[in-house]
Amino acid sequence: MLRMGFLGVVRHWRQSVLAVGCGLLAPLAVASDYGIEHPAVLPFVQEMQSEHGFSADYVLRLLAGAERRQPILDAISRPAERVRPWHEYRAIFMTEQRLQQGLEFWDEYAEALERAEQEYGVEPEVIVAIIGVETFYGRHKGTHRVLDALTTLGFDYPPRADFFRRQLKAFMVLTREQQMDPTVLTGSYAGAMGYPQFIPSSYQVFAVDFDGDGKVDIWNNPVDAIGSVANYFKEHKWQHGEPVVVSAEVNGDHYAEGFTLNDGLQARRTVAELRALGWQPASELPDEQRVMSFEFDAGEHKEHWIGLDNLYSITRYNHSVMYAMVVHQLAQQLREARNP
Repeated sequence: MLRMGFLGVVRHWRQSVLAVGCGLLAPLAVASDYGIEHPAVLPFVQEMQSEHGFSADYVLRLLAGAERRQPILDAISRPAERVRPWHEYRAIFMTEQRLQQGLEFWDEYAEALERAEQEYGVEPEVIVAIIGVETFYGRHKGTHRVLDALTTLGFDYPPRADFFRRQLKAFMVLTREQQMDPTVLTGSYAGAMGYPQFIPSSYQVFAVDFDGDGKVDIWNNPVDAIGSVANYFKEHKWQHGEPVVVSAEVNGDHYAEGFTLNDGLQARRTVAELRALGWQPASELPDEQRVMSFEFDAGEHKEHWIGLDNLYSITRYNHSVMYAMVVHQLAQQLREARNP
């Protein structure tokens, strides 16, 4: 069938909208949050047609089937690591149940985890901890339709609309390439998918067919998820066997001038600069080494940490130091429990 030109498709859809009152419109378009009357829809359709060769009719129908979800907009405005102090945030993840089920996951997929360490240079406990924090080892992969999440945020969340429209584009492309139905795949409120909670652009770049069955499946295949997480960390410069953080004691009136997080995750101080401000690392570090430095609210006291390159690698997965620290501490706990 010849594809209708873009303007022709739009005229067809406008005529369909006008036909609602006559009962002539297909149910898909009757109650659409993202029909052609939404100001962001037609530019997006044109981009999908020109950039990726999609049929305008296909994209219009897909968007017309998406639902604007207010719970998604509410959730993205209050992520846990931004509203909870460290000691409360840590308590969510550092539980006996998460530890024991992580050890069971490690036992079940020990061969894949060992192979991932050999091929990508990422320790098993780090991979298990990521999957444990993200989805409780696949038990909580998200119940939102990815299509709804990305469309809602891409068209109705101005602070990050451009980012989520790019993810929606990537999602449409990857479902076409992998021959998946984009209307049934589920994930988080932010459109993150599967065991490792990859956003679509991460899936495109880092997801791998680690079991060699010819399909990349991070939704139902833990082996593919293990290889994909390991590949992600390798590409973000994880250093096998290197430390992640060093605790520190602080004293004097100027130690707070050493905090780097106020200037962003890429900000650094040299160890010598921190020493001059009253920081004393618990482990020996070269004076010239450039590091992150921060304070956590541990409830009855404060914790002070010096973050190294591997901590920064974990923040490439989620741009939060609290997230990176809880992954690291869960990984340590898993390793110590497995190899006492």
